[in-house]
Amino acid sequence: MIRGVLLDLAGVVYDGDQVLPGAIGAIARLHAAGLPLRFVTNTTTKTKQALLARLTRLGLDEELFTPGEAARGWLTEHHATPELLVHPDLEEEFAGLPDHERRAVVVGDAGEAFTYDNLNRAFRALIDGADLLALAKNRTFKGDDGKLSLDAGAFVTALEYATGKEAIVLGKPSPDFFGSALASMGCAPEQAVMVGDDAEADVAGSLKAGFASALLVRTGKYRDGDETRFTPHPTATVAGLPAAVQWIVAQLS
Repeated sequence: MIRGVLLDLAGVVYDGDQVLPGAIGAIARLHAAGLPLRFVTNTTTKTKQALLARLTRLGLDEELFTPGEAARGWLTEHHATPELLVHPDLEEEFAGLPDHERRAVVVGDAGEAFTYDNLNRAFRALIDGADLLALAKNRTFKGDDGKLSLDAGAFVTALEYATGKEAIVLGKPSPDFFGSALASMGCAPEQAVMVGDDAEADVAGSLKAGFASALLVRTGKYRDGDETRFTPHPTATVAGLPAAVQWIVAQLS
C-alpha cells in the first residue's frame, strides 16, 4: 500500500523557470488522494530558503529536503568545519558554523568555481586529513539552454581518484537522505514511491533504499534509453508528472 510520495523538483515539477505542463494539478491530485508528499532535490546552486521561496510562489508548501541542509547537519554532528567547493549562491547555507580542528571539503555544483586552483586547494585539504563530503554525485544536469551539462559527480570522482578517499554522499541516492524525508511523514520505504527524471540517483537509488516503486519521467534530463541504463530499472517509465500521479492513484484502488 502506498502511504507516501517523494518528488524531485527540477525536471519533474519545473524545468528552468517554467512549470511543467500539468505539474501543479498533478500535485493537487496527490493531495486529494490523501497521500503525504515531500520534495527531495539534489539542486546545489541555490539555498534551501531560495528553493522554498520558489515553491511558495507556486502555491506549494510541502517540506523540502536538500543536500546543503544534510551537509550542515553532518558538519554539526561531527564537529567539523567546511572547506567549501560549492556555487557562490550556496555559501550562505554554511554561514555561522563554529570553527573546529576537524575539516571537511564540501563539494557541490560549483559551476565556474570548478577551477584548477580551487580543485587543487580541495585536494590539498583532503590529503592533509579532511573528510570529503559530496552534496550530490550526479553525472549531468539540464542546463538553461536545454542541453545536458556536466554535473558535480565528475569533480567528486576526480578528487576521490587523486586522494584515494571515498566521498560521503549526502544527497540522493544516499539512503539516509531518502530516509530523512520518509521519516518526516512516518512512511516506511516499502510504502513509498519516488518520482524523478534521473534514472540513477532518483530511481535506482530509491529502489536500492527499499522503496516499493520508483517512476522515471520522460522530462527534464531524461534521454532515450535511460530506463535500462541503470539497475534496478524503474517500476514504470511515464511521460511526466501527471502520468506518474495517474499511475500512483491507480495503485490505491
